[in-house]
Amino acid sequence: MSRKFDIKSLDFSNIGSWPREAKAVFCAVIGIMIIALFWFLFIGDKRDELSSLESKEKELRTTFETKQGQAANLGALKQQLVQMEQQLQQMLRQLPSKNEMPDLIVDISQTALATGISNELFQPGEEQPKDFYAEKPIALRMVGTYHQFGAFMSGVASLPRVVIMTMHDISLKPKNPPVGNAGGANNGLLELSGTVKTYRYLDEDEVAKQAAPRPSGQPPAPGAPTPAPAAPAPAAKGG
Repeated sequence: MSRKFDIKSLDFSNIGSWPREAKAVFCAVIGIMIIALFWFLFIGDKRDELSSLESKEKELRTTFETKQGQAANLGALKQQLVQMEQQLQQMLRQLPSKNEMPDLIVDISQTALATGISNELFQPGEEQPKDFYAEKPIALRMVGTYHQFGAFMSGVASLPRVVIMTMHDISLKPKNPPVGNAGGANNGLLELSGTVKTYRYLDEDEVAKQAAPRPSGQPPAPGAPTPAPAAPAPAAKGG
C-alpha cells in the first residue's frame, strides 16, 4: 500500500533513500525537463525551417505545373509560329521588290499627274534598309484640290502592287490664300508638302547581309537604318 510523503522531508543528497512514489515523481519531472529542453533546442528551430520548405514546395509545384502545361502545348505553339512566319512572308511578298521599286515611284508620280495634281517637287531620297524591309523617302510638294488629292490616294490604292505610304511632317494648306479684301478665290487649291515613305521587301540575300555581324569599329553601310523622325500616319494600301 502506498504511503504519502512530504517533499520537505526528502534528502536530496541521498535520493536512494526516497520512497518509491517520490522517486517516480522525480523521474517524471526529469523526463519532462529533458523532453522540453530537446524540443526547444532541436525541434523548435526546425518548425520555421519546415514552414519555409513547405512554402518552397508549393512554389515549385506551381512552377512545375506551369512548365508541364507549356511543354504539353509546345508542339502546337511551334506549329502556330511556323504558320505565322509563313503568313508574314506571304504578306511581305505582296510589297514591291527591289526591281519593281523604280517603276513604283514613277507610277505614284504619274498617278498624281493623271488626277490633275501639279508636282512642284517629287524627289526620292536614299533607300534605308531595315530588318526585313526597306523604306524609300520621297520629298514632295503637290498642288491640287481636295477632290484631286482624294482621287490621287484612290489611284495609289489601285496600283497592282500593295503600296504602303506613311506621311512625315506633312503640311496641307491653301495655295496662295487671298489677303484681306484684295484677292479673290484661289479656286480651292491646296498645297501638300512634306515627306512620304514607301516600302519594299528585302530578298533573302539582302536579309542575310543585314543580319551578318560587322567587324568591331566598322561604320554601318550606306543607307543603314536610322530612327525615323516622326511616327507613321495612316497608310494607303492597294492590292
